[in-house]
Amino acid sequence: MKNRIDQVNKLIRQELGQIILREVDMPEGVVVTLTRVAASGNLQQAKVYISVVPDKNTSEVLKSLRQDIYSIQQMLNSRLKMRPVPRIRWVAETATAEAQKIEELLDQIKKER
Repeated sequence: MKNRIDQVNKLIRQELGQIILREVDMPEGVVVTLTRVAASGNLQQAKVYISVVPDKNTSEVLKSLRQDIYSIQQMLNSRLKMRPVPRIRWVAETATAEAQKIEELLDQIKKER
């Protein structure tokens, strides 16, 4: 079962990546990355983690994705040959931002030496 969930996560990530790249309008100068997908054990829902650069635009991008959720979900449903297709939920990826802050602090420490 775990293997199937991993496959579903990978497939959803690939398809949503294509949908966002081709079908969703993003603000100028903003890069959105799907970092990971975590489908529930019963495949009813999937959390889709996104990273936004610059990170100050994260809330704006999340709001836009949440407003477009119906059409994005419909596109995903039509592309995937499985039932049920998990309902997607957008989540901001915090691990990426935390890693970036750690890198910046390490760089700062190196410069001070």
